[in-house]
Amino acid sequence: MPDKVTFASSKPKELRADATLPLLLDRMLGKWNFKKRFNEKRVAIKMHLGGNVGYSTVHPLLVRIIVGAVKAGGGKPFITDSPGAVSSAHERGYTAEVLGAPLHPVAGVADAFTYSRRVNYRTLKKVNLAGNIVDADAMIVLSHGKGHGQSGFGGAIKNIAMGCVDGPTRGQIHRLMSAAFEWDEAKCTGCRLCIDNCPNNAVIMTDGKISFIDHHCKYCMHCEIACPSGAISIDQSGYRHFQHGMAVSTREALRTFEPGRVFFITELQHITPYCDCWGFTTPSIVPDIGIVAGDSICAVETAALDLIEAENFIEGSLTHPLKRTGSGHLLQQIHGKDPYIQIEECIKIGLGDGKYRLVKVK
Repeated sequence: MPDKVTFASSKPKELRADATLPLLLDRMLGKWNFKKRFNEKRVAIKMHLGGNVGYSTVHPLLVRIIVGAVKAGGGKPFITDSPGAVSSAHERGYTAEVLGAPLHPVAGVADAFTYSRRVNYRTLKKVNLAGNIVDADAMIVLSHGKGHGQSGFGGAIKNIAMGCVDGPTRGQIHRLMSAAFEWDEAKCTGCRLCIDNCPNNAVIMTDGKISFIDHHCKYCMHCEIACPSGAISIDQSGYRHFQHGMAVSTREALRTFEPGRVFFITELQHITPYCDCWGFTTPSIVPDIGIVAGDSICAVETAALDLIEAENFIEGSLTHPLKRTGSGHLLQQIHGKDPYIQIEECIKIGLGDGKYRLVKVK
């Protein structure tokens, strides 16, 4: 039988608070028996807190409602993300007072509190799981669904695979793409957008020439995407290897929990083409959709992607140099990568089958 995925729509049918998303979310969570899942359990709420001046992450009010539902079920919640995101979270409205739960760096303040797991997939020999994930009794994977330059879509799989490990592991997963950088001097305008948008200081300009520091690079592809003249190109022939690496990392994180102790919530609002890690917000590419939730990561991810329909694309929303080309899912048209492949790789290693039945909350 297909896995149940509940859906709370962003579009109220009536002009009253009870018909809007926050209270629909509250009613939706009440259908999942949090007391059975989380009573007396220490619950990690893994989310992406964003950075800099980005404002398209999950709204603090919605986070507080989820925290309240966990507490009502007898759980002991805490919010967690990377050390850098946690340290600056207050700048974007994420504080313990507002959310109703403390915020802890996922792998400690030095990004060094980890547990290693051997995986032996190509060059990815191990993953270092974040200590505050492994030591938790249960987890809610609270994701902001949006586009992503490397995987087409960034939702629950990306949230776990890249967010429940330390920085070096993220770099090793990205390197599975076996990316090779090329810089075309003739096309380069010297605008430095590649340097400005590199989160790891891996792109440098010396005497007007661009070069890349492999030791710093985490293969996030921000430089290629940011370049307005196409002067930087990156060979991404190992794309499926990267997606499989994410699936392996996700599996190892989920293995630390007893069955029934992980729940997935994905918000489909402010759906931008870029990941929240860019540190700024661009226009939404489709109107707000709502929130999906369920027990199966593959079912929730598939439902989220299915709800982002190409025919709802908002013309004029793409920021240069992005444009729609080709066919397939809307995010594939934008990023040239099939966003469903990450789900396919998770299915291959036993994380579900992706089949779902959507139950709309009223």
